[in-house]
Amino acid sequence: MTVLDRLIELGITLPQPMPPVATYVPVTVVGNLVTVSGQLPAIDGKVAVTGKLGQGITLEEGQHAARLCLINVLAQLETTLPGGLASITKVVRLGGFIAATPEFSQHAVVMNGASDLTVAVFGEIGRHARSTIGVASLPLDAAVEVEGTFWLG
Repeated sequence: MTVLDRLIELGITLPQPMPPVATYVPVTVVGNLVTVSGQLPAIDGKVAVTGKLGQGITLEEGQHAARLCLINVLAQLETTLPGGLASITKVVRLGGFIAATPEFSQHAVVMNGASDLTVAVFGEIGRHARSTIGVASLPLDAAVEVEGTFWLG
């Protein structure tokens, strides 16, 4: 089963990628290594989950936001790479940034929204290294931001 087949099975349609909100490119390829800049939990080009975990945003909403971010990472890959998602042979690393209050401590659980979807979409090659960091704020008041590093085969 291909990655695109798995997306269909999961009921996911990849959106048009959101353009950068500052001076950077969304995807960089160096040799076989692909890096996707941080993606926000956007739907139709608008941030769908704003605010902070621990202050109005529930754990479940945070996980949903992380999942949306990962969908936007996938959209960047599909539209940028000549072979699209089919050219990915390994998910190397995900990085997650969680806007949260100082008391919030379940950043890793929030990021599971992205990690679990990665494994569901890519299977065994989707198992990855990961960092998850709590931050005071994110661009456009997003609750979560996710970046990724991938290997081309």
